[in-house]
Amino acid sequence: MSNFRTIVPPIKCQGIKTKLVPWIMAIVPDDFEGRWVEPFMGSGVVAFNFRPQRALLADSNPHLIRFYKAIADRTITPHRARQFLEDEGAELLRTEGQHFYEVRERFNQKGDPMDFLFLNRACFNGMIRFNRKGGFNVPFCRKPNRFAQAYITKVCNQIKAVADAISFGDYEFCHQDYGMTIGAAGEGDFIYCDPPYIDRHADYFNGWDESHECDLAYHLSQTPARFILSTWHSNEYRSNQFITSVWQPYHILTREHFYHVGAKEDNRNPMLEALVTNFKTAYEEPSTPQFVQLRLLEPAAKYDE
Repeated sequence: MSNFRTIVPPIKCQGIKTKLVPWIMAIVPDDFEGRWVEPFMGSGVVAFNFRPQRALLADSNPHLIRFYKAIADRTITPHRARQFLEDEGAELLRTEGQHFYEVRERFNQKGDPMDFLFLNRACFNGMIRFNRKGGFNVPFCRKPNRFAQAYITKVCNQIKAVADAISFGDYEFCHQDYGMTIGAAGEGDFIYCDPPYIDRHADYFNGWDESHECDLAYHLSQTPARFILSTWHSNEYRSNQFITSVWQPYHILTREHFYHVGAKEDNRNPMLEALVTNFKTAYEEPSTPQFVQLRLLEPAAKYDE
């Protein structure tokens, strides 16, 4: 896949798998011909790059589903997005950033997917976070001239790439529980799971703890479909205890990956990613990186994706 060029979706998400897409795609069995199922769609980056003929893409966050449904039904087009971002970007610059909070309040009242796009691309670090009442609460990134023409063009090209990918087949977008989504998968289907990483990230649409991890494992143990689960294996401070407990019965592949959080290079931290599968793969496992010298007796460091 040396010539493979990854589609980057227009919605930014923490822990997005953009750089891991070729690795994940290489593990999907060649004989897969069924429906592609994602209980935790997030940005949708894996599905949009894999381009299955049929897909069920679900998430607990209704705003993500609403946004991609709007692309699918052409309510959001590159042309409309350009005009919207140009207008809102000009107001953002005129008000020296204050307009961001006006749009955020408007979005929390009406939930318009175009406002969701604006907030996602103008907020601090491209985070998606909601408070207990379901209100978007990420602050402004402090760049009033955020929506320069080149940046708007980049976002619009990403919308077009997703629209093209969706037009390739039959895609269903659903706001529903992961258990319901996994239960909808049958023999011959393929499930890709990218749940919130336990002990690593949570918001009020994606709160995740041990009970959720165990419940997810139960649902996956019952499915007749093959699956890949993305999770974290370890970093230089600690390891994911659920790898050796909940996911121990399955096949586990690992690869070093860097997450860059914030503007400083110091925040570019290595982590060992894991792919858990319920089938054997012919994929050659890379050697374990040297940084994984786990100091398990030390306090766990705060680590945000």
